[in-house]
Amino acid sequence: MAGYPTVRPRRLRRTPAMRRLVAETHVEPSNLILPMFVKEGLTEPRPISSLPGVVQHSRESLRKAAAEAAQAEIGGIMLFGVPAARDETGSAGTDPDGILNVAIRDVVAEIGDATVIMSDLCLDEFTSHGHCGLLAADGTVDNDATLAAYASMAVAQATAGAHVLGPSGMMDGQVGVVRRALDEAGFTDVALLAYAAKYASAFYGPFREAVESALVGDRKTYQQDPGNVREALREVALDVAEGADMVMVKPALPYLDVLTKVAESVDVPVAAYQVSGEYAMVEAAVANGWLDRDRVVLETLTSIRRAGAQLILTYWAMDAARLLRG
Repeated sequence: MAGYPTVRPRRLRRTPAMRRLVAETHVEPSNLILPMFVKEGLTEPRPISSLPGVVQHSRESLRKAAAEAAQAEIGGIMLFGVPAARDETGSAGTDPDGILNVAIRDVVAEIGDATVIMSDLCLDEFTSHGHCGLLAADGTVDNDATLAAYASMAVAQATAGAHVLGPSGMMDGQVGVVRRALDEAGFTDVALLAYAAKYASAFYGPFREAVESALVGDRKTYQQDPGNVREALREVALDVAEGADMVMVKPALPYLDVLTKVAESVDVPVAAYQVSGEYAMVEAAVANGWLDRDRVVLETLTSIRRAGAQLILTYWAMDAARLLRG
C-alpha cells in the first residue's frame, strides 16, 4: 500500500467546499424532532430553569411555536402535556379534554400536515405518584393494568389527530396492545414510534422539572439497566414484532454504541432522544464560556446521526435548523 508522501488524506480537508463534498454524515432539519411542553392554565410561556431557552407553553404559544417549527421544515414535534391536577390513575391523560389531547387538536388545527405531529404516550406526566403506569396495592407498577390505560390514551390521542404516538413507558407488550387498540378504533394509519430501548438514566432530571414530575424513587423496575446491550436489542426486536413503525434509543450520547447496534439490527427507522440532561450540560458549559455552543450543537447531532439515528429528538431542533441552513 502506498503511503506518505504519495498519499495525503489532508487533500480532502483543504477547503470548506472540499470537506462538504466528501462528508460521510449529514444532518438535515428533516432529521430533527422538537420536544414541546404545554401546561394547562398558562396564559404565556413559562421558562424552565434547568433547560435555558426551553419553556412550558400556553395553548396559544404552542400553536405559534408549532407553526414556526413547520416553517423551519424540521421533521416533527413531540408534545408533552402538564395537567393542572393529577390523580392515581392519570385520568387527565385519557380525558379527551385533558391538556395533551386539547393541545394536539390545537396544533392540528394550526398546521395540519405541515410537519409530523407526535404525542408522548405515557402516564407519568399525569399520575400523582409520577410513575409511568398504574400502581398495584403493594406500590409496584402493574404492567397489565397499565396496558389497558395506554390503549385508551392511544385512542384519545389518535382521535385528537396525532400522526405518530410515542409509547414511552417501557411496559411489556405496550406496542402490541396499543397497535390493536388503534386498529380496532379505525386508526390504522396512525404510526408508532416505540421508545424501545429507554434506559433508567440519570440524565432525565431537567425533564422532570419541565413536566413537574411527582416521582419519588426511580423507574429501575421497568426502564433498562444502563449496563445492558443485549437486553436493548431484545426489547427492540419485540417492539418491531408487535408493530412498531419506528424505534428509539433514549438517551442518545451516553448510548451511541447501543444506537449503532439497534440500527444494524432492524429495518425500520431508528430515532434517538438527545435528552434534557445532555442539553442542560452543554448549555451550562456555554454559559460559563467553556464551549462554543453552535459547534457543539452540530457536533453532537452529527455524532448521533453517525451512530445510526435517522431521527433525533432534540431541544436544539430549531437552532440546529437555522445553523444547518447557514
